[in-house]
Amino acid sequence: MSLFDDNVNRRLILKTGLAGAAIATAPFHFVRGAGAADYRNMPKGKSVIFGFNVPQTGAYADEGADELRAYKLAVQHINGEGDGGMLNTFTSKELKGNGVNGKKVEFVTGDTQTKSDAARASAKRMIEKDGAIMITGGSSSGVAIAVQGLCQEAGVIFMAGLTHSNDTTGKDKKANGFRHFFNTEMSGAALAPVLKNAFGTDRTAYHLTADYTWGWSQEGSIKKYTEALGWKTAAAVRTPLGAGDFSQYITPVLNSGADVLVLNHYGKDMVNSLTQAVQFGLRDKQVNGKDFAIVVPLYSRLMAQGAGKNVQGIFGSTNWHWSLQDEGSKAFVKSFGQAYGFPPSQAAHTCYVQALLYADACQRAGSFAPCDVAKALEGFKFDGMGNGATEYRAEDHQCFKDVLVVKGKENPDSKFDVLEVVEVTPRSQVEYKPDLLGGQLGSCNNGA
Repeated sequence: MSLFDDNVNRRLILKTGLAGAAIATAPFHFVRGAGAADYRNMPKGKSVIFGFNVPQTGAYADEGADELRAYKLAVQHINGEGDGGMLNTFTSKELKGNGVNGKKVEFVTGDTQTKSDAARASAKRMIEKDGAIMITGGSSSGVAIAVQGLCQEAGVIFMAGLTHSNDTTGKDKKANGFRHFFNTEMSGAALAPVLKNAFGTDRTAYHLTADYTWGWSQEGSIKKYTEALGWKTAAAVRTPLGAGDFSQYITPVLNSGADVLVLNHYGKDMVNSLTQAVQFGLRDKQVNGKDFAIVVPLYSRLMAQGAGKNVQGIFGSTNWHWSLQDEGSKAFVKSFGQAYGFPPSQAAHTCYVQALLYADACQRAGSFAPCDVAKALEGFKFDGMGNGATEYRAEDHQCFKDVLVVKGKENPDSKFDVLEVVEVTPRSQVEYKPDLLGGQLGSCNNGA
């Protein structure tokens, strides 16, 4: 099925002609007309424009493609097309399938390329040229933090997509930014007890870490929680995003004395590094009298599918999984599957939910003004979105909910059935005090 209909394609072709390194690296100054409204891009016609900013190229392009599929589905459901999906299970009943505040939703897209400068450039274009009332998306914490800062400056709401670094709602949090996805602090708190039960407390870990904010955050959280159990860290080596060949980083692991390899990688990087680690025979080694283990702290179905049988038995965490049997998850999987012929990833789920949550907040506020929408989201408690009872904590705009620990399935029933949920970690085990990760929200900006 084509992702966009012909009308949308024509519109996107006209509106995505902004390119070039000079634009991507230039300082960002937002233009405000003499007749500026009370808030930026106040919709005046019969429609309102959402901006979907996702990686359409680069190491995280698979996630980006699934995010776009989910966003299109969300727009259809908000506008009253299709079967309604999670609008049927969402505990808020403000959205009626007739748009938002009397307006139909339209959208424009950008390609983040998994690069902060490119993501900022595309977000700026959607805000200034296309009139986007909000920006959402992304599959990189570096991108999310950069775009969140830009949206704060511009005076629009940013609904983060797939961003897992603590910094997004920690030291780099912003009043105009909101995150539904969990973070590395939660992954560490959920994974550590499972790793203890599986591998014991006398372990030595070797970390290979993507060299940007998410990788650093993930490495730090896994160290924090495993070292508290008694694990030691032999080494932590940074690897470039999109490296492709990780053999030069895996070879030293063989003689390091480590008996656990922690792959703080995501997307195609994780597929490549895990595949190469298995090819180097790490899964078959015995070190320190123990079977060697590999851990992938952040999983997605797309990654696991790409790595194939190499993921079997390997533990990790995930924000959501299509096999969940709550009514919200089943409704979303049904809608997505009917539209695209395969189950959604956690990236798709997160972005679909963020679009609905933003639209619902606008409807509950009776306004598209960013600060009114922010107030509607702060402290908002909801259910029916696939993760159980959830709250957008007012102090840091981080969602708190249960966290899933998964492992690669030993005997998958299909190419999509590659992960199994081994534990649903309750919110109480992963929640932390609002000031733990630092940062200040600051004040909401309406962009007037």
